[in-house]
Amino acid sequence: MAHPKRKISKQRRDKRRTHYKAVAPTISTCSNCGASVLYHRVCAECGYYKGKLAIEQAEVE
Repeated sequence: MAHPKRKISKQRRDKRRTHYKAVAPTISTCSNCGASVLYHRVCAECGYYKGKLAIEQAEVE
């Protein structure tokens, strides 16, 4: 394994790590109830995905 001859400065180390950009996840609205939902996920409010019932929700009274 290679061993460095010189210490890499904090500035040079941090320059190497600048390619990463944090992005917020894409959010859409549920076609059934209108709640905010992440793409390609079942709606947590009503249990629908692509207009079809995917998960039956337990009714709380």
